[in-house]
Amino acid sequence: MNEIETIKIREYQSNDRAQLLEIFKLNVPKYFSANEIDTFKDYLDHKIEQYFVVELGKTVVGGGGINIDMGHTGRINWDLIDPNLQGQGIGQKLLHYRIRLLKSIKGISSIMVSTSQLTYKFYEKNGFVVCDFIKKYWANGGDLYAMKYDQVGNPLPNGNWYL
Repeated sequence: MNEIETIKIREYQSNDRAQLLEIFKLNVPKYFSANEIDTFKDYLDHKIEQYFVVELGKTVVGGGGINIDMGHTGRINWDLIDPNLQGQGIGQKLLHYRIRLLKSIKGISSIMVSTSQLTYKFYEKNGFVVCDFIKKYWANGGDLYAMKYDQVGNPLPNGNWYL
């Protein structure tokens, strides 16, 4: 069996915090600025609505959250995967898990993500389209790509990998 097929996605627990902070630091400076770590800590400690972690064996290798704005817009946020495991489908499985969850919530009419020039192609491959662009928006000087999920295109696979 492929190792990536054995991943488990589950809800965040406070004892996952240290592992997620280490993964965050591994993604600095490429994907995040070092000064964003305090914002991420604050999110985990006080602003979390729903956050999920990805486990490979018993090790947390990534995470990502969702928030709901005004009862009808689902937001994908704080995606991070251990850089040593990026490009192996883990992030895609985590994204699809959250899209399915958001689509199952009554009243959600759109799904949005705010990302950068480094990752917007990943979201495009998974059914998102660029709605807005702001140059040098992020703390690390990265460009903002505001993206919306195209519910008509790119249907999600029906596998049970998320159970």
